[in-house]
Amino acid sequence: MLEPDILHFDIPGGDRRLACYRWGDAKAARTVICVHGLTRNGRDFDFLAERLAQDYQVLCPDMAGRGQSQWLKDGSLYTNNTYIADVMYMLGKLSLTRVHWVGTSMGGIMGMMAPSVLPGLIDALVLNDVGCLIPASGLARIREIADLPTSYASRAEAETAFRGRCKYFGIEGEAQWRHLLKYGVEERDGRFAFTYDPAIFSAGFSKDTPLTDISLWPLWEAVKPIPTLLIRGAESDILPRETAVEMQARHPDLTLHEIIGVGHAPALMDEKQITLIQDWLRARN
Repeated sequence: MLEPDILHFDIPGGDRRLACYRWGDAKAARTVICVHGLTRNGRDFDFLAERLAQDYQVLCPDMAGRGQSQWLKDGSLYTNNTYIADVMYMLGKLSLTRVHWVGTSMGGIMGMMAPSVLPGLIDALVLNDVGCLIPASGLARIREIADLPTSYASRAEAETAFRGRCKYFGIEGEAQWRHLLKYGVEERDGRFAFTYDPAIFSAGFSKDTPLTDISLWPLWEAVKPIPTLLIRGAESDILPRETAVEMQARHPDLTLHEIIGVGHAPALMDEKQITLIQDWLRARN
């Protein structure tokens, strides 16, 4: 596998630097931005990005507190509003005014937010296992993850825990697991830790905060003019099938694709999933 260029962006007025992996030709006519989920990082998209780089410049940022991006001093700022502002700053620095957007889970929520923040930015939207209603039951599972350790005495312990937390991704090949582990576990202060700040759960997943269904339907009106591919893990607890079907009914140009035997969220690393996204985007160029 080729290696991407690594870009860094100093966020003004903040205390952090944002890392972003760039694949393909920086002068390409079109750009795809791939945004990861809550505990993940931009290297999740390496397999997909390397393929999409045949046609596009592909940008895969590490959101604040993940991967090579700096941690925030104030954990309460780990919010979608912070993340979307950071991405908008990055795109502005690169003079990009139109992109295709691929978002997994949290990255998909950001993709649904973006049309309201900057109308006309997104030409085509791929939502990976997230939608307009997030059930409290799915949020409860994420809160359980927030309470688990993120640092271990040995690499073997850390990798076993990592595989357990990612078991719903539908990963079958050992090469894919090794890739995720390479960028998901690091040695830190003599221990082996996941490559994210545990404080990313501070906003919204506190034990003192009652969990209720989250409705994102108010965002949908701004998304409706954008061609959308909605990918759903058939066993997902974050995107119920009835929500996906209703999203399709309310959208004039939405393609729904379900992946059997996968939960939250499809890894977008195997050949069928990569080809699905590549072909769908090519049809909308």
